[in-house]
Amino acid sequence: MATHDAPLRLGVSPGEAKVLCVFVHGRTQAPEDMHEQVVGRLKSAGIAFVLPRAAGNSWYDARAVDPLTDGARRQLDASLIHLRQIVTDFVRDAGRPLPMLVGGFSQGACLTLEYAMKYGPWDGAMVNLTGCRVGTPACDRPFADLDRMPVYLTGSDKDPWIPVEAFAGAAEALGKARAELRCDIFPDRAHEASDTEVAQLDAMLSALASGRKPFRPAAG
Repeated sequence: MATHDAPLRLGVSPGEAKVLCVFVHGRTQAPEDMHEQVVGRLKSAGIAFVLPRAAGNSWYDARAVDPLTDGARRQLDASLIHLRQIVTDFVRDAGRPLPMLVGGFSQGACLTLEYAMKYGPWDGAMVNLTGCRVGTPACDRPFADLDRMPVYLTGSDKDPWIPVEAFAGAAEALGKARAELRCDIFPDRAHEASDTEVAQLDAMLSALASGRKPFRPAAG
């Protein structure tokens, strides 16, 4: 796979931000799709966004639920290294410690989950909209103690890419990783980010911007 391309930056500058957000697109998509389908629907203020851009519009060729071949593993590892560099550069640009939400949709959600299992946890949260682990339980996959990091995981019983079994496997893995996990599965939902999912992402960003941990009520 070719070297991935430069990301799209949106929102306030990292130096002005209250929260950093990295949001990763799915297979055959681009950052502009994530702006239209997710980020542009958010209302939270004070957020700096980086939307990574995959070469050829995909992070790896295999389906997430397929066994990891040597070629697929090389592509996945290269994409994880790329995502790690984006996060490192984003933190450097902020110039001070800030909470970060790392998330994605579909293949981007899967990549983000693998990123957390390899490099997590971090100060902030994770959102996996229609995601699962990459590979099968028989594959050698990284595993991290996420130490109560808030994670939002979603799926659908009718999704053509992420079957319910894979969603359930991801929930089990995140539970074993000690994530503070909230899950939603949406009957009959198409392969898309629904209003409910976008609203939950918005609420998590708003909580982080207010200095609160997501999923916990505001004081008072």
